[in-house]
Amino acid sequence: MNRTPGETAERTTERTVSDSPPDAERLRRWRMVLGADSADSTGCTLTGQDAAMDGALDALYDGGAGKKPNGRGTGGRSAGLGASAPSVARWLGDIRTYFPSSVVQVMQRDAIDRLGLSALLLEPEMLEAVEPDVHLVGTLLSLDKAMPETTKETARAVVRTVVEDLERRLESRTRATLTGALDRSARISRPRHRDIDWDRTIRANLKNYLTLPAPDAATTAGSTGATGTVVPERLVGYGRSSRSARKDIVLCVDQSGSMAASVVYASVFGAVLASMRTLSTRLVVFDTAVVDLTDQLDDPVDVLFGTQLGGGTDINRALAYCQSRITRPADTVVVLISDLYEGGIRDEMLKRVAAMKASGVQFVSLLALSDEGAPAYDHEHAAALGALGAPAFACTPDLFPDVMAAAIEKRPLPIPDKEYQP
Repeated sequence: MNRTPGETAERTTERTVSDSPPDAERLRRWRMVLGADSADSTGCTLTGQDAAMDGALDALYDGGAGKKPNGRGTGGRSAGLGASAPSVARWLGDIRTYFPSSVVQVMQRDAIDRLGLSALLLEPEMLEAVEPDVHLVGTLLSLDKAMPETTKETARAVVRTVVEDLERRLESRTRATLTGALDRSARISRPRHRDIDWDRTIRANLKNYLTLPAPDAATTAGSTGATGTVVPERLVGYGRSSRSARKDIVLCVDQSGSMAASVVYASVFGAVLASMRTLSTRLVVFDTAVVDLTDQLDDPVDVLFGTQLGGGTDINRALAYCQSRITRPADTVVVLISDLYEGGIRDEMLKRVAAMKASGVQFVSLLALSDEGAPAYDHEHAAALGALGAPAFACTPDLFPDVMAAAIEKRPLPIPDKEYQP
């Protein structure tokens, strides 16, 4: 299996397109979409790699050999996943051969959800066969307590692969965005030329606006009259970041089962933020209990295995802990990442958020930190937070640095499309 994932499918498609008339290719594509039951109506018979791809899809989405005799998947191909680990391992190898990585990740996720394959991930040979991604990491974390010692090292290797890939993708932009925000959050009155904030300088000197006389008409044919200028008596510039911590960041992350992807991304971002000298970062995870994982932020893999996905939710208790650790309210940003299904005291939770905001804390509520669409969440609690001036919305990892920069600079948050808001 020396070819990259998807290469076989790509070449098969190229071969078929070039060798087949347009109608035949159209029928082939419909046959692949509709499945085995459509074979008679399309008159198209799949062979070679097309048949193997169709078998892999049939095994997952149509029951494979496990279907009743009159169902799909009984036409000679018996690619069903079955109950044995070797069969699943072969299927995992097949889909990595025939489909690109992004499709493989979706199929793996569907296999875990539809066919209940979570238990098989406790076997090292299964973990070595899968395509690592954020959702797989979430599944492994939820199985952590049931995982035998023989599997844990393999699981950590899979998790580390995903975490290191996320760090490479997210770290540089996060650093660049937040460093700029920290520099610009301070203002100085004697800036160097390259540090001048021209927008603020112009606004600060509008009272010094001078109207200049109209130039000589003979030398400016077509001129409309007088011009003006602003005399910059006072310059306003961006400050430079110092080595001392300018902002305190508190990431408060719901570790209930539905928040698995958010926990993974929050751990990676927590590690990135903790490595920035101008930030003091605290990571708190919670269900009905509260765990402070700040001392493990140097290794996000340790952070992830310090979480325990599942269980209830007590947001009020978690926020009470975070509030007790705030020493510089005006320089603190609290980011609550939760679907807001509160199992604790709702009114106390809202009072706590209001108190933090009144003290000067910047409070951000994210319904999810993931690549997925709008999550399921408690609309009533989201609306209540919005009424307190803490809008709740879903956030993609790519948007998170901009959200943090806006919170640090105390600007309006870059809330995405309305569909993500309550």
